[in-house]
Amino acid sequence: MQRFAAEFNTAFTLILNGDPELWAIVLLSLKVSIFAVLISALIGMPVGAALAVARFPGRRVLIILMNALMGFPPVVVGLLVYLMLSRSGPLGVLELLYTPTAMIIAQVVLVTPIVAALTRQVVEMLAEEYSEQLRSLGVSRLASVPVLLWDARLALVTALLAGFGRAIAEVGAVIIVGGNINHVTRVMTTTIALETSKGNLALALALGAILIGIAIAVNAMVSTLSLRAEREGLRHA
Repeated sequence: MQRFAAEFNTAFTLILNGDPELWAIVLLSLKVSIFAVLISALIGMPVGAALAVARFPGRRVLIILMNALMGFPPVVVGLLVYLMLSRSGPLGVLELLYTPTAMIIAQVVLVTPIVAALTRQVVEMLAEEYSEQLRSLGVSRLASVPVLLWDARLALVTALLAGFGRAIAEVGAVIIVGGNINHVTRVMTTTIALETSKGNLALALALGAILIGIAIAVNAMVSTLSLRAEREGLRHA
């Protein structure tokens, strides 16, 4: 017990003293995940909104596929991205493997289906609610997408936060394509796994505490935005 107490004490000392190695890892984790979520938003929101309002053969199949991709195993995603970026792969010439860019790509593949699926659900509900009003104004289905996305902005921010939560906690895919290289691709989750296996519990605990803090902050923001969206919905009703 004394050893664990000492490890906890050292962990919080690393956090409070601003240990350079610790915060470099945290900042890289945030950078990779934030970029991944932003790219996923640019891809997933238009796709999800289009699936919500458009009607075409095979739409239901695409929705089922998109929902299935939300639960795609991260290690499989990492393997597929690895094969694409390896020297013998189609994108090997770009030499992106074992770089933060490769980690961003892997997280984009994981997060985009989440953003797209949640966007489709939100926009589809709004499209049904405003269908008569939009028809009376002569707005086509696709032309209504920007309006619906703007009206659903609070719910969509919640979707992005959900995607960020998935990205920041990811370990399987990023360790495959990033390689967990010190000062290059080492992020919080991969460092926790490595340092725990080495018995360096202080650094692992410090990063774990920060990761838990980020998770709590994200969930608090999701709850706050959900309550705000409910209040605005009641006000408009």
